[in-house]
Amino acid sequence: MLPGRKIDEGDKVHDVAMDYYGKRVATALSDATIKIIGITSNSSQHLATLRGHRGPVWQLAWAHPKYGSVLASCSYDGKVIIWSEGNNNVWSQYHVFSNHTSSVNSIAWAPHELGFCLACGSSDGSISIYTSQPDGSWETTKIEQAHPTGVTSVTWAPATAPGTLIGSEVSATIHKLASGGCDNTVKVWKLHNGIWEMDCSPLQKHSNLVTDVAWGPNLGLPTSTIASASEDGTVVIWTTNKEGGHWDNKVLTNFEAPVSKVSWSLTGDLLAVSSGDDNVTLWKEEGGVWQETTSTIVNQ
Repeated sequence: MLPGRKIDEGDKVHDVAMDYYGKRVATALSDATIKIIGITSNSSQHLATLRGHRGPVWQLAWAHPKYGSVLASCSYDGKVIIWSEGNNNVWSQYHVFSNHTSSVNSIAWAPHELGFCLACGSSDGSISIYTSQPDGSWETTKIEQAHPTGVTSVTWAPATAPGTLIGSEVSATIHKLASGGCDNTVKVWKLHNGIWEMDCSPLQKHSNLVTDVAWGPNLGLPTSTIASASEDGTVVIWTTNKEGGHWDNKVLTNFEAPVSKVSWSLTGDLLAVSSGDDNVTLWKEEGGVWQETTSTIVNQ
């Protein structure tokens, strides 16, 4: 295991995002700034500080490199900012979205096959989807009252339908989202004729607000999988084998502390879980049973 290295100090860090090539890290801070840090195998270097928000920055997301060096951020101030890097580590505000009336808590870029498209979840209960157009403008679609008491997290499904790579039929790309909210539910959304609609009944298993949702890669498998984390101290694994069908659920374990983050490996066979103040665990499914493989205390 590689030793840890501290790369940022000062204000509270709410999110850390590594770029596509693993050479830069962006940190979201409570002082309304974003820091860009270059990393190598044995050192780190501060590259830039981005200022534009007027409240704590909650989450960051790097766009796919086919769209350039682009970073999105969301904040308590209700704004979403898309940042673009020019020459010599000079960053500028490429676009600012201000159509939410409350804190924007979560952002996620769509799979690059679906275009230059960003989903945002807000405490005002709605989800916005911003899609870049050929003329440089942005098309905005909105899911009003997605979670009336507040949206905490959004995640995109893979762009290809489950089983596409191992089936005989070639299917078109699909536009699907999952969201978590303060109403303790996970909801699945699908774009149909230009309108976002619920793909199934709300997924209900948690007894407190859902803090994070992560749609797992399918890599050609005929199953869709979503992991959800909650203040109730549990992580639930949701699976379905049928388009628009029933989702089965399995509780990973009770972590006996609020769970803040879940994240899949690129192959979808490992799930990282952040719980409590300083615990990160790795989980792997074997024979239908989820087992913990690694536990790390990160706040030493």
